[in-house]
Amino acid sequence: MCGIVAYVGKQDALPIIIKGLKRLEYRGYDSAGVALLNDSGLSVYKKKGKVSELENSLKDNANLKSLIGIGHTRWATHGEPNDVNAHPHYSSSENFAMIHNGIIENYEVIKTDLINKGYKFHSETDSEVFINFIEDIYKKNQCSLEEAVRLALQKVVGAYAIVLMNKEEPDTLIAARKGSPLVIGVGKEEYFLASDATPIIEYTNQVVYLDDYEIAVIRNNNLQIKTIENVETHPYINQLDMELEAIEKGGFDHFMLKEIYEQPRSIADCMRGRLDVKSGRLVLGGLRDYMKKFQNAHRIIITACGTSWHAGLVAEYLFEEFARIPVEVEYASEFRYRNPVINERDFVIAISQSGETADTLAAIELAKSKGATIFGVCNVVGSSIARATHAGSYTHAGPEIGVASTKAFTAQISVLSMMALMLGYQRGTLPEGQFIQFLHELETVPAKVEKALALNSQVEEIAKQFKDVRNFLYLGRGYNFPVALEGALKLKEISYIHAEGYPAAEMKHGPIALIDEEMPVVFIATRDSSYEKVVSNIQEVKARKGKIIAVVTEGDTMVKKMADHTIEIPSSHEAFVPLISVIPLQLLSYHIAVMRGCNVDQPRNLAKSVTVE
Repeated sequence: MCGIVAYVGKQDALPIIIKGLKRLEYRGYDSAGVALLNDSGLSVYKKKGKVSELENSLKDNANLKSLIGIGHTRWATHGEPNDVNAHPHYSSSENFAMIHNGIIENYEVIKTDLINKGYKFHSETDSEVFINFIEDIYKKNQCSLEEAVRLALQKVVGAYAIVLMNKEEPDTLIAARKGSPLVIGVGKEEYFLASDATPIIEYTNQVVYLDDYEIAVIRNNNLQIKTIENVETHPYINQLDMELEAIEKGGFDHFMLKEIYEQPRSIADCMRGRLDVKSGRLVLGGLRDYMKKFQNAHRIIITACGTSWHAGLVAEYLFEEFARIPVEVEYASEFRYRNPVINERDFVIAISQSGETADTLAAIELAKSKGATIFGVCNVVGSSIARATHAGSYTHAGPEIGVASTKAFTAQISVLSMMALMLGYQRGTLPEGQFIQFLHELETVPAKVEKALALNSQVEEIAKQFKDVRNFLYLGRGYNFPVALEGALKLKEISYIHAEGYPAAEMKHGPIALIDEEMPVVFIATRDSSYEKVVSNIQEVKARKGKIIAVVTEGDTMVKKMADHTIEIPSSHEAFVPLISVIPLQLLSYHIAVMRGCNVDQPRNLAKSVTVE
């Protein structure tokens, strides 16, 4: 959730940290703070609100030059967003300062013990308890700070990525992780630490991904990594494949709009090197060693959260239609708590944009413990899910900065579509002629998405008419039912309008009671196997004076006569329509949110990467 940045080297630390925090602000933006160490000592500065407010509060301070520092932008878990609860947190003696991403579940027990020892607490956070616990161990054992960290980590329960500074060591940073991501950038006589690579790429493309239960000590321009059992490891330096331009707005008003418009390219990038229509080949390298298990699976279980869960619902239709294997789609947040029946003949697909989703990681560990094969679909190279699964495929969508996911959704569906086609072909449930035909169809999707994006002005005009309503319904059938869910989620996330998605046939089982002349209803009514049924549902809404916005196939005349507004998208096979039909829904949500004055890229109460349960 929260974003952490740290630096030690020969440059002025503060500008690097502030810029890094701005790039990580999509991870949390309730409050922000920095800690710097110079001749005046170890100083902490923090402020409720966005990073820019922290930056403004520091403008007139002349005592900020430092070669070492840590910074944090917060998504509140323990304690409301305010100056006191913001990070970094001092230890009781103010000799140490720490930033923390995660949740310490047994903090209350530790806090009670520390209070009994005379410690006083200023904030409501588990993080302040954590740093004082480390200091207590440091004092009691008269050991080094890194040894105190190691001993503390053996006692705490929960998730964390932490970076600490010591007033007595002006060249030293200590970091550790479990469950929350942490990347170390290796420069020339300097080191950068961050929750992901976006603050680092401007300075170096060489990074080390810290693993769970590892502690990194950067001292005197040297990096040493040990486990919490005090066993030294040899870090592998990875080369970042990321361009600085990918994390800039590139002339767009918002990252979300930029990322919506990037989808023709991101979908094509996802298929590049994998799909070759001329030779009739479809190759996913991550499946190579596990294809037999995939083919022989008794069941496919898909686990994910939020938008990724919606992509999984689309995949359920794809796998069952093409490969004829039963599929279950599970909320990762519920999966581990209902004692699910899993065995070694199950093939589990875990989907996550960030690759750091805590609930999905927990679901992976549960499924692995039962002997299932785990396949990851994620966007971020080197992420925790990429390393926790047996195999996987990256979506290659590029950095997604907007909190409301857009291009990650279509990239995930692209990968899952290719997996379903491969599996169907290998199992013999998808004849070669159909397989080749579907490859051709999938190859045309980026151009059709480009054409759908050309409808932006029309969608904007529709948005003007509905920006002030309080409720929306989104309805679809078959492959477009998950698209209805995703359209409703996008509107809720960024415009704060209440919206619900339903299978269109379920409207009669309750939601139809809501229909009146004030209720806009978005139908995804493309020409497919359930078209006539959706037309009947539209008539039912029209009879009750609901306002109908319909996404239809180009050339449609029947729905056009009934709907108040129609948005025509290019024709495609119904299995791939979700890649196209979601585009106008993303644009509709975007424009309504902008017109309502909402913060599109950083909607309230949300964070991009949910790294706590």
